[in-house]
Amino acid sequence: MADPAPGATTRRRRYTTRAVLVAVALALVAVPFALLLLLVEDRWGPLSEADLGARDGLHRFALTQPAFVWLMRAFSDSGSALAWQLVMLAVVVWLLWRRLWRLALFVVVTTAVSSLLNTAVKAMVDRQRPVVAQPFVHEPGASFPSGHAQAAVVGYGVLLLVFLPVLKGVWRRVAVTVAFVMVLGIGFSRVALAAHYVSDVLAGFVLGGAWLAAMAALFSAWRVQRGRPAVHPEEGLAPEDSERLNPAASAPGAPSRE
Repeated sequence: MADPAPGATTRRRRYTTRAVLVAVALALVAVPFALLLLLVEDRWGPLSEADLGARDGLHRFALTQPAFVWLMRAFSDSGSALAWQLVMLAVVVWLLWRRLWRLALFVVVTTAVSSLLNTAVKAMVDRQRPVVAQPFVHEPGASFPSGHAQAAVVGYGVLLLVFLPVLKGVWRRVAVTVAFVMVLGIGFSRVALAAHYVSDVLAGFVLGGAWLAAMAALFSAWRVQRGRPAVHPEEGLAPEDSERLNPAASAPGAPSRE
Protein backbone atom coordinates (compact mmCIF):
# COMPACT_ATOMS: atom_id res chain seq x y z
CA MET A 1 0.00 0.00 0.00
CA ALA A 2 1.31 3.44 -0.92
CA ASP A 3 2.27 5.83 1.79
CA PRO A 4 -0.21 8.66 2.37
CA ALA A 5 0.56 11.99 0.84
CA PRO A 6 2.81 14.26 2.94
CA GLY A 7 0.01 16.81 3.24
CA ALA A 8 -2.43 14.23 4.60
CA THR A 9 0.15 13.02 7.10
CA THR A 10 0.76 16.56 8.30
CA ARG A 11 -2.96 17.21 8.71
CA ARG A 12 -3.42 13.97 10.61
CA ARG A 13 -0.58 14.89 12.97
CA ARG A 14 -2.16 18.28 13.55
CA TYR A 15 -5.53 16.73 14.38
CA THR A 16 -3.86 14.20 16.69
CA THR A 17 -2.01 16.99 18.49
CA ARG A 18 -5.23 18.94 18.85
CA ALA A 19 -7.07 15.91 20.27
CA VAL A 20 -4.31 15.27 22.82
CA LEU A 21 -4.25 18.91 23.91
CA VAL A 22 -8.03 19.00 24.27
CA ALA A 23 -7.97 15.81 26.39
CA VAL A 24 -5.25 17.25 28.62
CA ALA A 25 -7.21 20.48 28.93
CA LEU A 26 -10.34 18.65 30.04
CA ALA A 27 -8.36 16.65 32.59
CA LEU A 28 -6.82 19.82 33.98
CA VAL A 29 -10.30 21.23 34.52
CA ALA A 30 -11.95 18.12 35.93
CA VAL A 31 -9.52 16.31 38.19
CA PRO A 32 -8.16 18.85 40.71
CA PHE A 33 -11.39 20.77 41.06
CA ALA A 34 -13.46 17.60 41.50
CA LEU A 35 -11.13 16.49 44.30
CA LEU A 36 -11.47 19.79 46.15
CA LEU A 37 -15.25 19.80 45.68
CA LEU A 38 -15.43 16.28 47.12
CA LEU A 39 -13.47 17.35 50.20
CA VAL A 40 -15.77 20.33 50.75
CA GLU A 41 -18.96 18.31 50.27
CA ASP A 42 -17.60 15.58 52.58
CA ARG A 43 -16.74 18.21 55.22
CA TRP A 44 -13.19 16.89 55.49
CA GLY A 45 -11.93 17.72 58.97
CA PRO A 46 -8.62 19.52 58.27
CA LEU A 47 -10.20 21.62 55.52
CA SER A 48 -13.20 22.55 57.68
CA GLU A 49 -10.88 23.53 60.54
CA ALA A 50 -8.86 25.72 58.18
CA ASP A 51 -12.04 27.37 56.90
CA LEU A 52 -13.46 28.17 60.33
CA GLY A 53 -10.13 29.07 61.89
CA ALA A 54 -9.26 31.54 59.13
CA ARG A 55 -12.74 33.05 59.22
CA ASP A 56 -12.75 33.63 62.97
CA GLY A 57 -9.08 34.55 63.42
CA LEU A 58 -8.88 37.03 60.54
CA HIS A 59 -12.21 38.59 61.45
CA ARG A 60 -11.14 39.21 65.03
CA PHE A 61 -7.93 40.80 63.80
CA ALA A 62 -9.71 42.95 61.20
CA LEU A 63 -12.14 44.35 63.76
CA THR A 64 -9.24 46.07 65.52
CA GLN A 65 -7.26 47.14 62.41
CA PRO A 66 -9.03 49.74 60.20
CA ALA A 67 -5.96 50.12 57.97
CA PHE A 68 -5.92 46.38 57.33
CA VAL A 69 -9.60 46.45 56.39
CA TRP A 70 -8.97 49.37 54.02
CA LEU A 71 -6.15 47.45 52.31
CA MET A 72 -8.27 44.33 52.00
CA ARG A 73 -11.14 46.32 50.51
CA ALA A 74 -8.72 47.83 47.97
CA PHE A 75 -7.54 44.39 46.88
CA SER A 76 -11.09 43.07 46.77
CA ASP A 77 -12.45 46.02 44.77
CA SER A 78 -9.60 45.74 42.26
CA GLY A 79 -10.77 42.20 41.52
CA SER A 80 -14.48 42.95 41.24
CA ALA A 81 -16.53 41.92 38.22
CA LEU A 82 -16.92 45.55 37.14
CA ALA A 83 -13.19 46.20 37.33
CA TRP A 84 -12.40 43.16 35.18
CA GLN A 85 -15.12 44.01 32.67
CA LEU A 86 -13.60 47.45 32.14
CA VAL A 87 -10.05 46.09 31.85
CA MET A 88 -10.98 43.33 29.42
CA LEU A 89 -13.13 45.65 27.34
CA ALA A 90 -10.14 47.97 26.93
CA VAL A 91 -7.88 45.01 26.03
CA VAL A 92 -10.32 43.65 23.45
CA VAL A 93 -10.80 47.07 21.86
CA TRP A 94 -7.01 47.46 21.68
CA LEU A 95 -6.55 44.04 20.08
CA LEU A 96 -9.29 44.68 17.54
CA TRP A 97 -7.74 48.03 16.69
CA ARG A 98 -4.43 46.24 16.08
CA ARG A 99 -6.34 43.67 13.96
CA LEU A 100 -5.36 40.78 16.22
CA TRP A 101 -8.67 38.99 15.86
CA ARG A 102 -7.67 35.62 17.26
CA LEU A 103 -6.18 37.12 20.41
CA ALA A 104 -9.29 39.24 20.92
CA LEU A 105 -11.45 36.12 20.56
CA PHE A 106 -9.28 34.29 23.09
CA VAL A 107 -9.72 37.09 25.64
CA VAL A 108 -13.49 37.29 25.18
CA VAL A 109 -14.15 33.55 25.30
CA THR A 110 -11.76 32.79 28.15
CA THR A 111 -13.01 35.52 30.48
CA ALA A 112 -16.71 35.36 29.60
CA VAL A 113 -17.04 31.59 29.84
CA SER A 114 -15.01 31.58 33.07
CA SER A 115 -17.62 33.87 34.64
CA LEU A 116 -20.47 31.67 33.40
CA LEU A 117 -18.67 28.57 34.68
CA ASN A 118 -18.27 30.12 38.13
CA THR A 119 -21.96 31.03 38.25
CA ALA A 120 -22.98 27.51 37.22
CA VAL A 121 -20.78 25.81 39.82
CA LYS A 122 -22.01 28.16 42.56
CA ALA A 123 -25.60 27.28 41.71
CA MET A 124 -24.78 23.58 41.72
CA VAL A 125 -22.93 23.54 45.06
CA ASP A 126 -25.06 26.27 46.72
CA ARG A 127 -22.76 26.77 49.71
CA GLN A 128 -23.67 29.46 52.22
CA ARG A 129 -21.20 32.30 52.71
CA PRO A 130 -19.37 32.73 56.04
CA VAL A 131 -21.48 34.24 58.79
CA VAL A 132 -19.86 36.68 61.24
CA ALA A 133 -21.30 39.03 63.84
CA GLN A 134 -19.97 42.25 62.25
CA PRO A 135 -19.55 41.69 58.50
CA PHE A 136 -17.42 44.05 56.42
CA VAL A 137 -19.14 43.16 53.15
CA HIS A 138 -22.59 41.95 52.18
CA GLU A 139 -22.21 39.71 49.15
CA PRO A 140 -25.15 38.10 47.34
CA GLY A 141 -25.13 34.58 46.00
CA ALA A 142 -23.39 31.38 46.99
CA SER A 143 -19.85 31.01 48.28
CA PHE A 144 -18.13 28.13 46.43
CA PRO A 145 -15.99 28.80 44.43
CA SER A 146 -14.80 32.38 44.91
CA GLY A 147 -15.57 34.43 41.82
CA HIS A 148 -12.94 37.01 42.75
CA ALA A 149 -10.23 34.35 43.09
CA GLN A 150 -11.16 32.65 39.84
CA ALA A 151 -11.39 35.94 37.95
CA ALA A 152 -8.00 37.02 39.31
CA VAL A 153 -6.24 33.88 38.05
CA VAL A 154 -7.98 34.01 34.68
CA GLY A 155 -7.70 37.78 34.27
CA TYR A 156 -4.04 38.18 35.14
CA GLY A 157 -3.23 34.96 33.30
CA VAL A 158 -4.90 36.24 30.15
CA LEU A 159 -3.07 39.56 30.36
CA LEU A 160 0.27 37.80 30.74
CA LEU A 161 -0.35 35.31 27.93
CA VAL A 162 -1.39 38.09 25.56
CA PHE A 163 1.28 40.67 26.39
CA LEU A 164 4.32 38.55 27.34
CA PRO A 165 5.71 38.80 23.79
CA VAL A 166 6.28 42.55 24.22
CA LEU A 167 7.72 42.31 27.74
CA LYS A 168 11.47 41.74 27.91
CA GLY A 169 14.00 41.28 30.66
CA VAL A 170 13.19 42.93 33.96
CA TRP A 171 9.78 44.11 32.77
CA ARG A 172 8.67 40.54 32.22
CA ARG A 173 9.74 39.58 35.75
CA VAL A 174 8.00 42.64 37.16
CA ALA A 175 4.76 41.81 35.34
CA VAL A 176 4.77 38.20 36.53
CA THR A 177 5.54 39.27 40.12
CA VAL A 178 2.79 41.90 40.17
CA ALA A 179 0.29 39.39 38.77
CA PHE A 180 1.28 36.81 41.39
CA VAL A 181 0.99 39.30 44.27
CA MET A 182 -2.35 40.62 43.05
CA VAL A 183 -3.85 37.15 42.66
CA LEU A 184 -2.77 36.18 46.18
CA GLY A 185 -3.85 39.54 47.59
CA ILE A 186 -7.31 39.35 46.06
CA GLY A 187 -7.81 35.80 47.26
CA PHE A 188 -6.60 36.59 50.77
CA SER A 189 -8.79 39.71 50.94
CA ARG A 190 -11.92 37.64 50.34
CA VAL A 191 -11.14 35.51 53.38
CA ALA A 192 -10.05 38.47 55.49
CA LEU A 193 -13.33 40.28 54.76
CA ALA A 194 -15.29 37.09 55.60
CA ALA A 195 -16.76 37.00 52.10
CA HIS A 196 -15.42 33.48 51.48
CA TYR A 197 -13.87 30.49 53.17
CA VAL A 198 -10.30 29.43 52.46
CA SER A 199 -11.62 26.45 50.47
CA ASP A 200 -13.75 28.79 48.34
CA VAL A 201 -10.65 30.76 47.37
CA LEU A 202 -8.60 27.63 46.74
CA ALA A 203 -11.40 26.32 44.53
CA GLY A 204 -11.45 29.60 42.62
CA PHE A 205 -7.70 29.40 42.10
CA VAL A 206 -7.87 25.77 40.94
CA LEU A 207 -10.86 26.23 38.64
CA GLY A 208 -9.48 29.47 37.22
CA GLY A 209 -6.02 28.00 36.63
CA ALA A 210 -7.42 24.85 35.07
CA TRP A 211 -9.76 26.80 32.81
CA LEU A 212 -6.96 29.14 31.74
CA ALA A 213 -4.69 26.17 30.99
CA ALA A 214 -7.46 24.50 29.03
CA MET A 215 -8.10 27.56 26.90
CA ALA A 216 -4.39 28.12 26.30
CA ALA A 217 -4.08 24.49 25.19
CA LEU A 218 -7.04 24.87 22.83
CA PHE A 219 -5.56 28.07 21.42
CA SER A 220 -2.25 26.26 20.88
CA ALA A 221 -4.10 23.43 19.13
CA TRP A 222 -5.76 26.01 16.91
CA ARG A 223 -2.31 27.36 16.04
CA VAL A 224 -1.09 23.88 15.12
CA GLN A 225 -4.16 23.26 12.98
CA ARG A 226 -3.46 26.46 11.08
CA GLY A 227 0.12 25.40 10.42
CA ARG A 228 1.87 27.45 13.08
CA PRO A 229 4.27 25.89 15.60
CA ALA A 230 3.19 25.35 19.20
CA VAL A 231 4.80 27.78 21.63
CA HIS A 232 5.94 27.58 25.23
CA PRO A 233 3.71 29.49 27.72
CA GLU A 234 6.68 31.73 28.60
CA GLU A 235 6.57 33.05 25.03
CA GLY A 236 2.93 34.09 25.30
CA LEU A 237 0.12 33.00 23.03
CA ALA A 238 1.33 34.60 19.80
CA PRO A 239 4.99 35.69 19.92
CA GLU A 240 4.93 36.36 16.18
CA ASP A 241 2.53 39.25 16.85
CA SER A 242 4.86 41.06 19.26
CA GLU A 243 5.45 43.94 16.85
CA ARG A 244 1.74 44.44 16.33
CA LEU A 245 1.11 44.41 20.09
CA ASN A 246 3.65 47.21 20.50
CA PRO A 247 2.31 50.52 19.16
CA ALA A 248 5.85 51.86 18.79
CA ALA A 249 6.94 48.93 16.67
CA SER A 250 4.43 49.01 13.83
CA ALA A 251 1.99 51.33 12.17
CA PRO A 252 -1.72 50.89 12.95
CA GLY A 253 -2.44 50.23 9.30
CA ALA A 254 0.05 47.39 8.91
CA PRO A 255 -1.41 44.37 7.10
CA SER A 256 -2.80 41.63 9.29
CA ARG A 257 -0.98 38.34 9.73
CA GLU A 258 -3.97 36.62 11.33
